[in-house]
Amino acid sequence: MTVTSKALLLATVFGVAAASLIPFAWAQSLPEDPAAIFSLQGENASISTSKVTDRYYTNGIRIGWTSPTNSAPALAGIGRAVFGEGQQRVSVNISQQIFTPYDNFTGRPPLTDRPYAGVLLATVAQSVETVSSRSQLGFSLGVVGPSALGREVQNGFHNLISQKENKGWGTQLKDEVAFGFTSSRVWRLQTGMLGRLETEALPSAALSVGTLRVGVDTGVNFRMGQMLQTDFGTPLIRAMSGGDAFRRSGGLGWYVFAGLGASATARDVTLDGSTWRNNSRSVKAAPLVGLAQAGAAVTMFGARLTYTHVLETAEFKKQKGGAHQFGSLALSVRF
Repeated sequence: MTVTSKALLLATVFGVAAASLIPFAWAQSLPEDPAAIFSLQGENASISTSKVTDRYYTNGIRIGWTSPTNSAPALAGIGRAVFGEGQQRVSVNISQQIFTPYDNFTGRPPLTDRPYAGVLLATVAQSVETVSSRSQLGFSLGVVGPSALGREVQNGFHNLISQKENKGWGTQLKDEVAFGFTSSRVWRLQTGMLGRLETEALPSAALSVGTLRVGVDTGVNFRMGQMLQTDFGTPLIRAMSGGDAFRRSGGLGWYVFAGLGASATARDVTLDGSTWRNNSRSVKAAPLVGLAQAGAAVTMFGARLTYTHVLETAEFKKQKGGAHQFGSLALSVRF
C-alpha cells in the first residue's frame, strides 16, 4: 500500500470515528416547512481544465422532488427508528450516469481501461433534520447496461453539437437489474464569525450496500457566507452531498466552500463489471479514492443555485490522465 493510500485510509477511519462521537444532544427542534422542492441537476466532465474531458464519469443528470416536512406519516416511524427525532422529508429522484473509458474513440477499448456503462436509477429517500444534522436513508433501484440509454444520450448530444461519436458503446456492460441502500449523515458545526460572515464545518459520513456499490465515504466541507442555516451544503449525484432540501432564507443567502473526502470501495459495478456474468469487462478498483471539491451557492426568492467542482484521484488500477474532474450545476425551487 502506498503512502497516499495509507493516508486516505487513516482519513476515512478517523472521519467515520470522529463523526460518530459528535453528541446527539445538539439536536434541537425546527419549525415545520410546508414547501415542497423540485430539483434539476447536471454533471459533466467537460467542465474541466483537462485537454481530455470526455472520459470516466463523463455525465450525470437528475430530476428530484422533495416533500414538505412531516408529510409522510407512514414512513415517519422508519426515520425515527434509524435516526431519532427531527423534521422528516421524503424525496424521489430519477438519475442517469454515464461512464466511458479514456480511449473512447475506438471500437474496442483496451481491456485495462474503464468499461462503458450507463446507469439509470429511481431513488426514494427518507431524511431526518435537526438544527445540527441531516440524516438520509435511501434505496435505489434501476438498470445498468444498454437499457440505461447511455449510448443514446451521449452520442445523441455529440451529434447535436457536431462532435465525434464514441465508437465503443458496443462493448458496454450488459443489462442487469441493480439496487443499493445508502445511509448518510451531515453534521453542522458552527465555527464562529469572520467579520460579518458566518463560518461552518460540515463533516459527513455514508455507507453504501448493494449490487451498485459497497463502500464507505467520509469527508468535511468548510464554508463561509450569509444565512448558512438554510441548508447542509450542495447536492451531488454520486458523491457526498448536503441534499436538495433548503429553507427559505428571507433574503439573499450565499456561501463559498471547499472540502476534502475519501472513499473506501469494496465493489463498484461500473468498475468491477457485471454481478452475474463471468465474461464481463472489468478493471481492478482502487481500494481508496481521494476527493477535493469547491464551489458556491446562492439562495434567493425561494430558489437555490449551486455549483460544485470535484477532483478525484484514480478510481482503478492503471487509470490514465491524473486526477479526474467534473462540474456539477443544480437548481432547486420551493413551491
